[in-house]
Amino acid sequence: MATYWDPFQEMDRLFGSLALNTRNAPAMPMDLFREGDHYVLAVDLPGIDPGSVDVSCEDRTLTIRAERTPRSAEGQWLLRERPSGTVARQLTLGRGLALDRISASYADGVLTLTIPVSEEAKPRRIEVSHAAGSPTAIEAGGS
Repeated sequence: MATYWDPFQEMDRLFGSLALNTRNAPAMPMDLFREGDHYVLAVDLPGIDPGSVDVSCEDRTLTIRAERTPRSAEGQWLLRERPSGTVARQLTLGRGLALDRISASYADGVLTLTIPVSEEAKPRRIEVSHAAGSPTAIEAGGS
């Protein structure tokens, strides 16, 4: 009985198992939703020192930067999956937002940014005026 042997199959299996062990999720998972006349951005930052969180906005680019200090262990590490060091994420914001009125709060490992919609971008109703006393074509052409 002949067996098929692929020399690259073992390498694919090995690299596949290594890829599963790496973190495929972003370092800062976030949710973004609109609530009325503002957007809410919730960013998960567990274990982050609140004093290390830095949020800045320059030329429509919102940058969130934070640092997780590594935990020192007296003994030997058996498993270490929690990343440490500086994490950063940038978002390009669209037009129609009041960038000068962004507010931020950090509680229970979640950074919450509230980004208001600018007054110019809010939908508004436009009244249509009509002249009540102007003659119509039939009235003007009558006897």
